[in-house]
Amino acid sequence: MSAEARALDAEQDLAKPGASTLPVGLLGHGTVGAAVARMLADRGEAIAGLTGRRPELAGVLTRSRGSFEEILRRSEIVIELIGGIEPARGYVLAALRAGRHVVTANKQLICEHGEELFAAARENGAQLRFEAAVAGVVPVVRVLTESLAGIEIRRIHGIVNGTTNFILSAMEAGADYEHALTQAQEKGFAEADPEADVSGADAAAKMAILARLAFGTPVRLADVRYEGIEHLISDDLQYARELGLGLKLIGTAERLAGGVSVRVHPAFLYGHHPLASIGGPFNAVTVEADSITEITMSGPGAGGPQTASAVLGDLLSVISAAGSPGPPVAAPVALPLLEDTDSAFYLHMEVADEPGVLVAVAGVLDRWGASVKSVLQRGLGENARLVMVTHPLSESRLRSAVGEIGELPFVRSPPRAIRVIEEEFE
Repeated sequence: MSAEARALDAEQDLAKPGASTLPVGLLGHGTVGAAVARMLADRGEAIAGLTGRRPELAGVLTRSRGSFEEILRRSEIVIELIGGIEPARGYVLAALRAGRHVVTANKQLICEHGEELFAAARENGAQLRFEAAVAGVVPVVRVLTESLAGIEIRRIHGIVNGTTNFILSAMEAGADYEHALTQAQEKGFAEADPEADVSGADAAAKMAILARLAFGTPVRLADVRYEGIEHLISDDLQYARELGLGLKLIGTAERLAGGVSVRVHPAFLYGHHPLASIGGPFNAVTVEADSITEITMSGPGAGGPQTASAVLGDLLSVISAAGSPGPPVAAPVALPLLEDTDSAFYLHMEVADEPGVLVAVAGVLDRWGASVKSVLQRGLGENARLVMVTHPLSESRLRSAVGEIGELPFVRSPPRAIRVIEEEFE
């Protein structure tokens, strides 16, 4: 019998009574939901061997079939894979308030309504698990809420969107942005409408969740400063390679003097950085703290089987922790959210091919407190380019300097600035 047939039998043969049976309600049957149903059918016996409970589908809810009320009545655990805010929020709240454990892969829901859901879980003795909402099979949620729960996290940063990482990897290999995006769509790494991915919004929602877990302060999507990759051009990647740099879309959540900063933006990395070698549709997250230095986790970031694997891992955690409130998500603590942070920067300028250009640009940077780490001068005549990497300075000062440089008479178009992460690890 095929896996699909076994999954269908499990749906139709509703949870039989018996100590070994664990009735599971499945909300949503798209790419990920169908993969979860297949895995439950394929791995049911193995899960029973590990936990003493055999998960069986108590019903599936889609737009055209199933009753949420009936599924809730028959289930001990509810898996929500509908996505979006409503009706997912209403279903998850109803399940938690009924004392049902919930597993979800819904980053928008956790990002925007996490506090409400965490409170409902605490008040009703239910577990809310959401590993699959952040970085695919990379177990960063479990690490933050369990393995590293007792230490003070200093910074989390990483590649949390596989679509953009694939596109940037293709651009570094010579493709332009449009061709790289088409490749990603053809391979199934990008949606027909890739806006949420390429704009940075998807990564921003994930970083908001990680910031909440690491620092305890509520962060929503509107609190995260983010920019995407649509404006990048292959020239920048080629020049940066000469400077020993590679480009990634990086999400950062860090504790600073006076508060917390959460942001997403393209950033150049030097070759020895732990994230520099992560290519294609992969995710990686680095957690830093004084007591551990740094831990880097990586793995596939998206796709039906990959996300379903993370969902299944959460299901096992729920079964194993039955009767406990995990994972621990502490009551919120308000911390100021900071916007003006320090960074090194890559600057690309199209300039006239004439004497004094470098001196004049360096003079503007010096007035705004920026010192130059490295310089490239390329091209002649109308193709003259000046490329620099600065030492760190505040973003507000850099923006002011770039604005002034753009008004110099020999600058032919607005300068481009991209952040550079200076840390190098041997």
